[in-house]
Amino acid sequence: MTETAPVSPVDRAGLRHRIDKALAEFLADQRAWLAGVDEALLPIAEALEAFVLRGGKRLRPAFAYWGYRGAGGADADPVVATLAALELVQASALIHDDLMDRSDTRRGEPAVHRRFATYHRAAGWVGDAEGFGDSAAILLGDLCLVWSDELLHKGGLDAGAVTRARPVFDEMRTEVTVGQYLDVLTQATGDTSIERAGKVARYKSAKYTVERPLLLGAALADAPAPVRAAYSGYGLPLGEAFQLRDDVLGVFGDPEQTGKPAGDDLREGKRTYLVAAAFEGADEAGRELLTRRLGDPLLDPTGVAQLRDLITSTGALARAERRIAALTETALDSLERADLEDEARQVLIDLAIAATRRID
Repeated sequence: MTETAPVSPVDRAGLRHRIDKALAEFLADQRAWLAGVDEALLPIAEALEAFVLRGGKRLRPAFAYWGYRGAGGADADPVVATLAALELVQASALIHDDLMDRSDTRRGEPAVHRRFATYHRAAGWVGDAEGFGDSAAILLGDLCLVWSDELLHKGGLDAGAVTRARPVFDEMRTEVTVGQYLDVLTQATGDTSIERAGKVARYKSAKYTVERPLLLGAALADAPAPVRAAYSGYGLPLGEAFQLRDDVLGVFGDPEQTGKPAGDDLREGKRTYLVAAAFEGADEAGRELLTRRLGDPLLDPTGVAQLRDLITSTGALARAERRIAALTETALDSLERADLEDEARQVLIDLAIAATRRID
């Protein structure tokens, strides 16, 4: 007898397929509009279709959808289409993040700024190919943010529901933008404190990955205050745990799974909780090594291995794993006490486990 593989929590209710369908239909309309302006804009459509539709965990619309369902909202395709706008916010953040970090790849493919630099060189155009790629990435990231607004309003929900959700959507986008600036600032100042690393993680990723999507779904369902409070009690610690897991993968992850070169976060000089904990636990020689090699774009595999060994030997990796476990437990405790629809509660539990799962 063949065992059936367990359904991913993102795939429950056919959600991933429905999100992808809504995004594909929206991007097809945008392609037609761009072509009507000028055929030279078609590479923009192709790049964004490739970036948005090929890959991505779809975690943010999944948290939003099950937050909506948990608060008593009824399943409907317009809800899924409206919440798919979160993937365009995510695309904007990633395109800009890759440019700021000078990353070469995303999801195993060239980052958008690299894609357009290559396009420039292949066409034999005049001027700086890298500068063209950078400019294109800024504009495409901005375009995704503009389009997220458009999809939020074109998803098919009534105006009252969208009006309730709008303040959450706006605050989420502001938070992720200022969180990104705090990340850039922290790298520039060299701040290695645990406190700063936690604040960057909270605003750059934690709130907008889990808490705000949940509250967006709650707003669409017109959820009462106790449900919204429970979602914050679940979403904020879980979002931080998710970011910690991402930070661990950024240093120790397999490129086949992460889609980025091994140790890329070390080359980029990310001042994460993991790095802050290593600074805190290292001796003078270890701190000197971290200061000298962290953020070195030419860091080779030997250098990556040295920093990995230091992070492990200082206890920083173990400390991060304990914090991931504690934050996840806090999140699940909040969910357990909430008055939610049963299926949604179970899916949110499964999503928490999936988002923070250790990959060995």
